[in-house]
Amino acid sequence: MEALYKDSDSFGEINVFDDGKYRILSFAEGDEQSRMQIAAPHVLQNDYTQAMLLSLLFTPQPKRVCILGLGGGSLLNALYHAIPKVNIAAIELREKVIDAANRFFKLPIGKRIEIINTDALLFLTDHKYRKFDILFTDIYQSNGIDEKALTQHFIEASAGAIKEQGTLVINCWDDQINNQTLVETLNEKFQQIIGVDTGSGNWVIVATNSRIEPNNKQTKLEATKLSNKLEIPLTKWTSKIKYIK
Repeated sequence: MEALYKDSDSFGEINVFDDGKYRILSFAEGDEQSRMQIAAPHVLQNDYTQAMLLSLLFTPQPKRVCILGLGGGSLLNALYHAIPKVNIAAIELREKVIDAANRFFKLPIGKRIEIINTDALLFLTDHKYRKFDILFTDIYQSNGIDEKALTQHFIEASAGAIKEQGTLVINCWDDQINNQTLVETLNEKFQQIIGVDTGSGNWVIVATNSRIEPNNKQTKLEATKLSNKLEIPLTKWTSKIKYIK
């Protein structure tokens, strides 16, 4: 695999690799932060990113979406391609990550996209934007998830940035499956909470105030439609849903 780009900042390394078919963003040896299929950059490759889009079953036509943690822009690319007229704000702390994403990961460009170089918690607590329909939290550094993303303060700030019937999506390691403190914090803010163990080390949580039954006939039909639109096997992830609340 060819190394296209190597740099670093105060948070660690930033590497981009390419094998001719896929392009990978990495923050450390053995780490895969983002994977893009070069011929189809809008098609999500990582299991956890696919599972995160179960949120579209709860909030099917979002007008405003926020992504905390740009990475290689996989979620941004998929949402922009699949949802006409959606406005997307992507928040990224590391300026060099933004530069690498723009240079190597074919980010779409347009008036519906805003990439903001700032700290995610600062953005949430100093929120000057209209509230979002879906808020995705995918904040990782070289040594794993940014632990502040799981704190009560961060969850409360996230809930405050979402519309009343909106949805919060959190990508974390599967060692958080039994984190009761996190569950209790989410319980205070949301009516329905599900989790998905991707089987690849990630535990994806979807917390929402829009109740649905993910395994009923209508929801499965909607999941099939979304699978076709997103060009990913979303129905695979509905079968792995665990009800938390």
